[in-house]
Amino acid sequence: MGNRFEFTVVLPPDENIFAEHVIDLAVAEVSRIERLLTTYDEKSQTNQVNNAAGEHAVAVDHEVFKLIERSLRISILTQGAFDISYGSLDKKLWNFDKTMTSLPDPETARKVVRLINFRNIILDAENTTVMLKEKGMRIGFGGIGKGYAAERAKKVMQDAGIKNGIVNAAGDLTTWGFQPDGKPWTIGIAHPDASHQPFSVLEISNAAVATSGNYEKFVMIGGKKYSHTIDPKTGLPVSGIKSVTIVSTNAEIADAMATPIMVMGIKVGLDLINQMSQIACIIIDDHDRLYTSKNIKLT
Repeated sequence: MGNRFEFTVVLPPDENIFAEHVIDLAVAEVSRIERLLTTYDEKSQTNQVNNAAGEHAVAVDHEVFKLIERSLRISILTQGAFDISYGSLDKKLWNFDKTMTSLPDPETARKVVRLINFRNIILDAENTTVMLKEKGMRIGFGGIGKGYAAERAKKVMQDAGIKNGIVNAAGDLTTWGFQPDGKPWTIGIAHPDASHQPFSVLEISNAAVATSGNYEKFVMIGGKKYSHTIDPKTGLPVSGIKSVTIVSTNAEIADAMATPIMVMGIKVGLDLINQMSQIACIIIDDHDRLYTSKNIKLT
């Protein structure tokens, strides 16, 4: 899926062959999901929907339909800060490399994002079809696909009998059970200025963690840091936050909520998280100040 997945299972040493078999099942499941959701294969269901934009509806698997349906619910919850129709974005304006020395003017940015509108994704539950209302619209699952794949891989391994493990999808991970010593899993929150070092540590079990940050891809313009995260309403990069970490019971939700909280900002983002159950948030701003939702304890 363009990301490194790591699978961890806890079993006795004499069950190594079984452990490898179960991990092979998880790898196969992630590969299956990739074939459904990728935009790099013209035959994928995602591209079939994109290619028919503005013309006709496309029948998709029930699994893909339900993922889109859940995505639209998150779009409503975040007032459009999460939007899978971001695939319509013209990335030529935001290359985030050394050649980028200025932001697009606001008018140009607004024109480019005009096709980003989750309300123009039309679902027909009876026929499990998806239609993009405007020609040129495109959907993509970069903001939720890793988390969904991680949860699916976890389920495959649990169904095979694995009671303790981790699926790590490039830093977005889901855990269940415990370490071999019976203790919860210890998860490090990456330091936004040194991603290989932990900023803080969480002890979790049967929980998922996802982080979105500006520390890997950004530009400095006029002495201000702009991340590669684009606000779908303005078409301009967000600023002010280095990283957002979401802790939830489900990796799909954690993955999908991390980026929109960056877009919404500290106050609005935390207000939203504090109104939700079974979800917590850690925010680090551009000045290394730490903000957390009410229901989280860091060590």
